[in-house]
Amino acid sequence: MRDMRGFLNMIDLTRLNGSPLVVNCDLIKYGEAAPDTVLTLITGEKLVVLEPCSEIARRTLEYRASVLRTAWPEGAASLSAKTAHDAQQIFQQASREPTES
Repeated sequence: MRDMRGFLNMIDLTRLNGSPLVVNCDLIKYGEAAPDTVLTLITGEKLVVLEPCSEIARRTLEYRASVLRTAWPEGAASLSAKTAHDAQQIFQQASREPTES
């Protein structure tokens, strides 16, 4: 979801029933894949979403990089490269993890 200035301020996710959900990623304490993705917020609330943990981590990295790009415009190129690298590392790690049957 974007604020009035066009900045990304939360991450868009999808509940199991297909309805959209917008989450403040700063409130996520941890995520589990069991087999659905369960997010536990710092409030103790649990959310079950369709997106895998790796996708949530990627979206969180993008959000945090957008905050830094706004605060530090001169560093935008470096932050974009770092975000892309981090997202690739997370994806590769998630691809190597065994899945439960």
